[in-house]
Amino acid sequence: QLQLVESGGGLVQPGGSLRLSCAASGFILPYRAIGWFRQAPGKEREGVSCLSASGARTNYADSVKGRFTISRDGAKNTVYLQMNSLKLEDTAIYYCAAAPGTSCSTDPSLYNYWGQGTQVTVSS
Repeated sequence: QLQLVESGGGLVQPGGSLRLSCAASGFILPYRAIGWFRQAPGKEREGVSCLSASGARTNYADSVKGRFTISRDGAKNTVYLQMNSLKLEDTAIYYCAAAPGTSCSTDPSLYNYWGQGTQVTVSS
C-alpha cells in the first residue's frame, strides 16, 4: 500500500533552516511526481514545490524561490525539502503528496496520496 511519511518539522527562529523528509513506501519514486504543500491556519492548502518522477524537473512557488530546494535520494526512496532563510509566514503544516502521473505540478488537486503532515513553526 502506498504510504508517505513526513518528518523534520519543528520550531525555528526567523532566518533559520529546516530539512523536511518524505519517506515513500508502496511505490518507488521514479514512477510518480512528488509535491510539497503547506497549509497555514485559516488558509487554503498551497503548493510549495514539486519534483517530476524522473527528477529532471522542479517547480517552486514564488514565495519560496531561492530559499527552498527539493531533492530526492533514490536509495532511500525519500524526497527532501531544504528550507533556508525561513520567515514567519512560512509557518504551516507541511505535507508531501504523490501524483498518479509523472509530471511536476504545484496544484494540490492533481495529487491523490498524502502524508499526515509535519508542523513547521517560525517564531522569535
